[in-house]
Amino acid sequence: MKVKFYLVLSILITTFSFAQEKKKEKAKFNQELATSLGADQYGMKAYTIVMLTTGNTKIDDKTKMSEVMKGHMANIGRLADEEKIIVAGPFLEKNKENYRGMFIFNTKSKEEAEQWVKTDPAVQAGVFSYEIFPWYGSAALPLYLKHHDEISKENP
Repeated sequence: MKVKFYLVLSILITTFSFAQEKKKEKAKFNQELATSLGADQYGMKAYTIVMLTTGNTKIDDKTKMSEVMKGHMANIGRLADEEKIIVAGPFLEKNKENYRGMFIFNTKSKEEAEQWVKTDPAVQAGVFSYEIFPWYGSAALPLYLKHHDEISKENP
């Protein structure tokens, strides 16, 4: 029994060692890509996060609310096409801060992010309000968008 245990343990240790070795291999630095993404020496850059919160307006008319939300989604698509917004999505559960969703804008300017968020029909209608925060993250973040269409069968 002890021999079996040590054999299994040895195999696991060897497997994890190889996994660690593979993990340590670092991709070759690409200066052209880093520059095109605005990366600093750490591969990071400044963004602006907008937290959408529950607004002061409640729209009970389902048709009207549907139109507002269609406009909200179209606006997100437009901002993504213009490379202004790089992340957008709702929160999946209620929270005490009344955060409904978030945007990550490809700007370090809070003023510019506010101009962009004010183009949202749901914000204009008062369904959503917002809070704005500076944020520091991977400069490669915008790259995921080019692959999103490859993995989504439908657009919301």
